Amino acid sequence: SMQKRLNRMLNSSHDSKLLALMDVKGFNPEDVTVTVKDGKVKVLAEHEEEHTTAGGKEYNYRKITREISLPPGVSEDEVTY
Repeated sequence: SMQKRLNRMLNSSHDSKLLALMDVKGFNPEDVTVTVKDGKVKVLAEHEEEHTTAGGKEYNYRKITREISLPPGVSEDEVTY
């Protein structure tokens, strides 16, 4: 289950703390952009698909954005993802 995997991740990373977990299922790794600026972590996942059907073109567009503030004392260059 997701919770068991999360607990394993938390237990295996003794030095680092998990700030956030995002479900980006259905997105390719290159669809996900993470930027760290001004004490905030910004996550953007965008996916666009185009299908040609008998009725014409169909577009499927999905987007997730999330902004997480870094806890006090955590510097921007410590952030990994």
